Amino acid sequence: QVQFVESGGGLVQPGGSLRLSCAASGFIFDHYDIGWFSQAPGKQRDGIACISQGYGTTYYADSVKGRFTISRDNTQKTEFLQMSDLQPEETAVYYCATPWDKCRLGQITKAEIQTEFGYWGQGTQVTVSS
Repeated sequence: QVQFVESGGGLVQPGGSLRLSCAASGFIFDHYDIGWFSQAPGKQRDGIACISQGYGTTYYADSVKGRFTISRDNTQKTEFLQMSDLQPEETAVYYCATPWDKCRLGQITKAEIQTEFGYWGQGTQVTVSS
């Protein structure tokens, strides 16, 4: 069975840092692009970072560029997101997911969550507050 397990979230002060992990199992990890998505309460899910399966090309939403770094370890079948200078508006649940086609950034609709992506994890809560 395909399974993603996100971890590493928690409560941090504005300007603080966190490192999120997404451990994958049940599929050929290095055959898929994989990304990180955030979803605040009442908001659509947003693609904020993604890394390709081939050359490891990385993509970032403008809002996180320069502060967040995505990486993957194909041997450990794990995706990481190093987040720095976190802001209160970035309080959200963070998910990892694999698209059917290629990396996606920006908002995705409720329908696209099911139609454009093959697998999702349960998410890990990040709260940025003083």
